[in-house]
Amino acid sequence: MSKYEWLLFDLDGTLSDPADGFVNSMNYALQAFDYAPRPATQLTPHIGPPLEVTLAHLTGSDDNTHVRALVDKYRERYGETGYAENRLYPGIADMLQQLNMQDGIRLGVCTSKRADFATRILEQFELRHYFEFVSGGDVGITKGQQLETLLKENRIGHNSLMIGDRRYDLSAAAQNGLPGAGVLWGYGSREELEKHTPSHLFRHPSEILNIF
Repeated sequence: MSKYEWLLFDLDGTLSDPADGFVNSMNYALQAFDYAPRPATQLTPHIGPPLEVTLAHLTGSDDNTHVRALVDKYRERYGETGYAENRLYPGIADMLQQLNMQDGIRLGVCTSKRADFATRILEQFELRHYFEFVSGGDVGITKGQQLETLLKENRIGHNSLMIGDRRYDLSAAAQNGLPGAGVLWGYGSREELEKHTPSHLFRHPSEILNIF
Protein backbone atom coordinates (compact mmCIF):
# COMPACT_ATOMS: atom_id res chain seq x y z
CA MET A 1 0.00 0.00 0.00
CA SER A 2 1.46 3.35 -1.01
CA LYS A 3 1.77 6.22 1.44
CA TYR A 4 0.68 8.49 -1.42
CA GLU A 5 -2.88 8.69 -2.66
CA TRP A 6 -2.10 11.22 -5.39
CA LEU A 7 0.85 11.48 -7.76
CA LEU A 8 0.89 14.94 -9.37
CA PHE A 9 3.00 15.27 -12.49
CA ASP A 10 4.52 18.33 -14.05
CA LEU A 11 4.31 18.19 -17.86
CA ASP A 12 7.22 19.96 -19.57
CA GLY A 13 10.49 18.20 -18.85
CA THR A 14 8.73 15.51 -16.85
CA LEU A 15 6.25 13.71 -19.10
CA SER A 16 7.32 15.19 -22.43
CA ASP A 17 10.12 17.21 -23.98
CA PRO A 18 8.70 20.49 -25.35
CA ALA A 19 12.02 21.90 -26.60
CA ASP A 20 11.25 22.30 -30.30
CA GLY A 21 7.89 23.98 -29.82
CA PHE A 22 9.21 26.12 -26.96
CA VAL A 23 12.23 27.40 -28.90
CA ASN A 24 10.29 28.04 -32.10
CA SER A 25 7.45 29.84 -30.33
CA MET A 26 9.79 31.83 -28.11
CA ASN A 27 11.73 33.12 -31.11
CA TYR A 28 8.45 33.86 -32.91
CA ALA A 29 7.44 36.10 -29.99
CA LEU A 30 10.85 37.76 -29.67
CA GLN A 31 11.14 38.56 -33.38
CA ALA A 32 7.59 39.90 -33.49
CA PHE A 33 8.76 42.66 -31.14
CA ASP A 34 12.11 43.22 -32.90
CA TYR A 35 14.25 41.25 -30.47
CA ALA A 36 16.99 39.04 -31.88
CA PRO A 37 16.21 35.31 -31.97
CA ARG A 38 18.10 33.13 -29.52
CA PRO A 39 19.74 29.76 -30.16
CA ALA A 40 18.20 26.72 -28.55
CA THR A 41 21.11 26.44 -26.11
CA GLN A 42 20.14 29.81 -24.61
CA LEU A 43 16.42 29.08 -24.51
CA THR A 44 16.00 25.51 -23.31
CA PRO A 45 17.34 26.27 -19.79
CA HIS A 46 14.21 28.41 -19.40
CA ILE A 47 11.82 25.49 -19.85
CA GLY A 48 9.87 25.18 -16.63
CA PRO A 49 9.38 28.69 -15.18
CA PRO A 50 6.26 30.69 -16.09
CA LEU A 51 6.42 32.32 -19.51
CA GLU A 52 6.19 35.85 -18.16
CA VAL A 53 9.26 35.26 -15.98
CA THR A 54 11.27 33.92 -18.92
CA LEU A 55 10.23 36.65 -21.35
CA ALA A 56 10.90 39.42 -18.84
CA HIS A 57 14.37 37.97 -18.29
CA LEU A 58 15.15 37.52 -21.98
CA THR A 59 14.03 41.02 -22.95
CA GLY A 60 15.11 42.86 -19.81
CA SER A 61 11.63 44.39 -19.64
CA ASP A 62 9.76 45.17 -16.43
CA ASP A 63 6.76 46.51 -18.33
CA ASN A 64 3.96 44.09 -17.44
CA THR A 65 1.85 45.11 -20.43
CA HIS A 66 4.73 44.51 -22.83
CA VAL A 67 5.59 41.17 -21.24
CA ARG A 68 1.95 40.08 -21.46
CA ALA A 69 1.94 40.99 -25.16
CA LEU A 70 5.02 38.80 -25.62
CA VAL A 71 3.31 35.94 -23.81
CA ASP A 72 0.25 36.32 -26.04
CA LYS A 73 2.45 36.27 -29.16
CA TYR A 74 4.22 33.13 -27.93
CA ARG A 75 0.88 31.44 -27.37
CA GLU A 76 -0.33 32.50 -30.81
CA ARG A 77 2.19 30.21 -32.46
CA TYR A 78 2.23 27.62 -29.69
CA GLY A 79 -1.52 27.12 -29.93
CA GLU A 80 -1.34 26.56 -33.69
CA THR A 81 1.71 24.34 -34.08
CA GLY A 82 4.10 24.62 -31.13
CA TYR A 83 2.22 22.31 -28.79
CA ALA A 84 2.59 19.48 -31.32
CA GLU A 85 6.38 19.99 -31.63
CA ASN A 86 6.78 17.82 -28.59
CA ARG A 87 8.25 14.41 -27.79
CA LEU A 88 7.26 11.90 -25.15
CA TYR A 89 10.12 10.74 -22.95
CA PRO A 90 10.94 7.01 -23.25
CA GLY A 91 9.26 4.93 -20.57
CA ILE A 92 6.55 7.45 -19.67
CA ALA A 93 3.62 5.70 -21.34
CA ASP A 94 4.51 2.33 -19.80
CA MET A 95 5.01 3.88 -16.36
CA LEU A 96 1.60 5.59 -16.47
CA GLN A 97 -0.09 2.43 -17.67
CA GLN A 98 1.34 0.49 -14.73
CA LEU A 99 0.45 3.22 -12.25
CA ASN A 100 -3.09 3.15 -13.58
CA MET A 101 -3.30 -0.50 -12.55
CA GLN A 102 -2.28 0.20 -8.93
CA ASP A 103 -5.13 0.19 -6.42
CA GLY A 104 -5.47 3.39 -4.40
CA ILE A 105 -3.26 5.53 -6.65
CA ARG A 106 -4.75 8.57 -8.35
CA LEU A 107 -2.97 10.67 -10.96
CA GLY A 108 -3.17 14.36 -11.81
CA VAL A 109 -1.20 16.91 -13.84
CA CYS A 110 -0.08 20.23 -12.35
CA THR A 111 1.68 22.38 -14.94
CA SER A 112 2.48 26.05 -15.41
CA LYS A 113 1.32 25.60 -18.99
CA ARG A 114 -2.22 26.71 -19.79
CA ALA A 115 -4.62 23.82 -19.16
CA ASP A 116 -6.00 23.67 -22.70
CA PHE A 117 -2.51 23.39 -24.18
CA ALA A 118 -1.55 20.73 -21.65
CA THR A 119 -4.68 18.74 -22.42
CA ARG A 120 -3.99 18.83 -26.15
CA ILE A 121 -0.45 17.53 -25.58
CA LEU A 122 -1.68 14.69 -23.38
CA GLU A 123 -4.33 13.80 -25.95
CA GLN A 124 -1.70 13.85 -28.70
CA PHE A 125 0.23 11.15 -26.85
CA GLU A 126 -2.99 9.32 -25.81
CA LEU A 127 -2.24 9.88 -22.12
CA ARG A 128 -5.11 12.10 -21.01
CA HIS A 129 -7.27 9.21 -19.75
CA TYR A 130 -4.70 8.33 -17.09
CA PHE A 131 -5.25 11.62 -15.22
CA GLU A 132 -8.26 12.67 -13.18
CA PHE A 133 -7.56 16.35 -13.77
CA VAL A 134 -5.22 18.79 -15.49
CA SER A 135 -4.37 21.88 -13.44
CA GLY A 136 -2.91 24.56 -15.69
CA GLY A 137 -1.41 27.96 -14.94
CA ASP A 138 -1.65 31.40 -16.45
CA VAL A 139 0.11 34.73 -16.21
CA GLY A 140 0.48 35.72 -12.55
CA ILE A 141 -0.44 32.30 -11.17
CA THR A 142 2.33 30.28 -9.55
CA LYS A 143 2.44 26.51 -9.23
CA GLY A 144 2.33 26.98 -5.48
CA GLN A 145 -1.01 28.76 -5.88
CA GLN A 146 -2.26 25.98 -8.12
CA LEU A 147 -1.48 23.37 -5.47
CA GLU A 148 -3.00 25.57 -2.78
CA THR A 149 -6.24 25.76 -4.76
CA LEU A 150 -6.32 22.00 -5.33
CA LEU A 151 -5.95 21.46 -1.58
CA LYS A 152 -8.56 24.08 -0.63
CA GLU A 153 -11.06 22.57 -3.04
CA ASN A 154 -10.33 19.09 -1.62
CA ARG A 155 -9.39 17.81 -5.05
CA ILE A 156 -6.21 16.39 -3.52
CA GLY A 157 -5.07 15.66 0.02
CA HIS A 158 -1.80 16.13 1.86
CA ASN A 159 -0.75 12.59 0.98
CA SER A 160 0.08 13.84 -2.52
CA LEU A 161 3.51 13.70 -4.16
CA MET A 162 4.45 16.47 -6.63
CA ILE A 163 6.79 15.13 -9.33
CA GLY A 164 8.76 17.47 -11.58
CA ASP A 165 12.10 18.29 -13.17
CA ARG A 166 12.70 21.81 -11.82
CA ARG A 167 13.08 23.51 -8.46
CA TYR A 168 9.78 25.29 -9.04
CA ASP A 169 7.95 21.99 -8.67
CA LEU A 170 9.68 21.14 -5.41
CA SER A 171 9.33 24.62 -3.89
CA ALA A 172 5.63 24.74 -4.83
CA ALA A 173 5.12 21.43 -3.03
CA ALA A 174 7.06 22.61 0.04
CA GLN A 175 5.00 25.82 0.22
CA ASN A 176 1.93 23.65 0.65
CA GLY A 177 3.37 21.10 3.03
CA LEU A 178 3.57 18.42 0.34
CA PRO A 179 6.49 16.13 -0.47
CA GLY A 180 8.19 16.63 -3.82
CA ALA A 181 10.12 14.32 -6.11
CA GLY A 182 12.64 15.28 -8.78
CA VAL A 183 13.24 13.64 -12.16
CA LEU A 184 16.66 13.72 -13.80
CA TRP A 185 15.67 13.29 -17.46
CA GLY A 186 14.27 16.83 -17.78
CA TYR A 187 15.77 20.32 -17.63
CA GLY A 188 16.73 20.63 -13.97
CA SER A 189 20.15 19.45 -12.84
CA ARG A 190 20.75 17.08 -9.94
CA GLU A 191 22.34 19.99 -8.07
CA GLU A 192 19.28 22.20 -8.58
CA LEU A 193 16.90 19.51 -7.38
CA GLU A 194 18.99 18.31 -4.41
CA LYS A 195 19.07 21.85 -3.01
CA HIS A 196 15.33 21.46 -2.43
CA THR A 197 15.66 18.13 -0.58
CA PRO A 198 13.32 15.99 -2.68
CA SER A 199 11.69 12.97 -1.06
CA HIS A 200 12.70 10.98 -4.14
CA LEU A 201 15.04 11.56 -7.06
CA PHE A 202 14.25 9.44 -10.12
CA ARG A 203 16.72 8.65 -12.91
CA HIS A 204 14.19 6.83 -15.11
CA PRO A 205 10.38 6.77 -15.22
CA SER A 206 10.30 3.10 -14.18
CA GLU A 207 11.81 4.06 -10.81
CA ILE A 208 8.57 5.84 -9.90
CA LEU A 209 6.98 2.41 -9.65
CA ASN A 210 9.42 1.48 -6.88
CA ILE A 211 7.88 3.85 -4.31
CA PHE A 212 5.04 1.40 -3.67
